Amino acid sequence: MSELDIYKRQGFAQSVGIGERPALVLVDFVLSFTDPAHFGGGNIQDAIDRSVDLLAFARTRGLPVAHTRVVYADDGSDAGAFTRKAPGLLKLTETSPLSQIVDQVTPMPGELVVRKRQASAFFGTDFAGWLAWNRVDTLLVAGCTTSGCVRATVVDAVAHNMRTIVLTDCVGDRAMAPHEANLFDMGQKYADLMTSAEVMAAIAARRPA
Repeated sequence: MSELDIYKRQGFAQSVGIGERPALVLVDFVLSFTDPAHFGGGNIQDAIDRSVDLLAFARTRGLPVAHTRVVYADDGSDAGAFTRKAPGLLKLTETSPLSQIVDQVTPMPGELVVRKRQASAFFGTDFAGWLAWNRVDTLLVAGCTTSGCVRATVVDAVAHNMRTIVLTDCVGDRAMAPHEANLFDMGQKYADLMTSAEVMAAIAARRPA
């Protein structure tokens, strides 16, 4: 029996589908994740490039859009255990160029920018409340890294009873092995895996421009 057969026999990988009120979150598409000298590498830049059309589509269809940034105080006074594992994160302060969202997906007025100090977009932020206020039932997740902040956001989205869709061509990681492994695991247990083209087609069929 193959490993995939084990998952199938145990009933994993069921579809959650796209609900009536989808929203898009772009996780940590900031300058430091485009540079391998800091936190970048792998296919992160490809994920940013492929998210441009997705973001434009979401705006055209009037979907709620959120962006996330990792932001610490200049003096590191709000640091925690996360920064012990990755102390370089402390460079991501409010005004540091490294923590700024890349120009390709710059937020527009009316889009939420979530400042966070942990991996998940939900932990210690008002993201869940914003989703509830916008009556969102489906979270479309793009961003980086697949194995880190994307995965943490996906797991917490499920914990908040959201239908969760990972845009497979719009998420990236600094290394491909964790990228692929975490896509597989999220697809089995937490989210539907869809390309941006598939998601846009599905939404366009129900929400014409």
